This record gives sequence, C-alpha cells and structure tokens, in this order.
Amino acid sequence: MWDRLHVVDDYPDPGDKPMAAVLAPLFPDDDGETRLLLIKRPDTMPTHAGHIALPGGRPHAGDRGPVDTALREAQEEVGIEPGRVEVLGFLPVIDTVEFSLLVVPVVGRVETPLNLVLSEREVDRVHTPRLADLADGERWWSIPWNGWEVWYYDLDGDTLWGATARMVRQLVGLD
Repeated sequence: MWDRLHVVDDYPDPGDKPMAAVLAPLFPDDDGETRLLLIKRPDTMPTHAGHIALPGGRPHAGDRGPVDTALREAQEEVGIEPGRVEVLGFLPVIDTVEFSLLVVPVVGRVETPLNLVLSEREVDRVHTPRLADLADGERWWSIPWNGWEVWYYDLDGDTLWGATARMVRQLVGLD
C-alpha cells in the first residue's frame, strides 16, 4: 500500500492565511497491513469537539514549518516521538470552510511499536483503520452541502467527516 499513497513533495505558500499542520501517521500492523492513526477529540474541547481528526494544530513560535508543527503536535497528543517518523511528503493543502485556515497534511511512516501516550485533554479515543478499508469507495457516503460534497465514513460507531475525511480520501486516492 505504501506505493499507492498520493503524496506531493512540497506545499504551497499560504500567503496571508493562517496555517496549521497535521500528521497522517502510517504504520504497519502485525500482519503487515498499513494503518492510519486517527484521534477522536473529547466532547469538552472548545473547537472540533467530538470530531475525528489527525493529530495536529497551529504552529508555535519555535516551529520551523509545517513538519515541525505536525511532529510536535503528534508528540503532544499521542506520544509519537518525532525521531520515529519518516516524513514521506505532503497531501494537498486543505482550505477549511469554517475557520478560513489552511491545513498542511504531513504524511509520515511511524516506527512500531507505536507506544502511544494519549493526552487526556486532547484525545478521547484512537482509531487505526486499515488503509485498504479507507480506500474502499463503497464504504464512504456523501451529502451535498453549500456546493461541497461532504464525505462520511463509519469508524466503529464514530464518524469521520469534514476536512479530515477530505485528507484521508486524498491519501488513499479517492479524491
């Protein structure tokens, strides 16, 4: 599955728009299947409460770019150490509708075992779906909204949708 990922080598300059970065952490399971780590944000979060997301957020002053931001956030949220991530590239930048924020998805292969340490404040639950399942177009459904096609995917009773769903669909070649 690694050779079927749809990544690019760089990302565009955001201009004056605010930017954030997320990590799409990929790892092999015990059977050699490639999986993606997603988090469910707690219902108590001030933004995106209860949403399924990739670990990430806005840059801090010491971050030297989106890769630093994504790796730092992944370490803070789920305990993935930056030195255990091989950055493979980027997905196309997502312009979020709700926040007028550009999100740079950084794709990285994570060494196993993951040894996750979840931030109680930022992570309610972790999902690790197989990329092969996410690439199955029959498992997705969509609803039109304000000229957009909003995609949805069931993750064991939680629903992946919105900007994260767009990123995941790009990752597996459905968009």
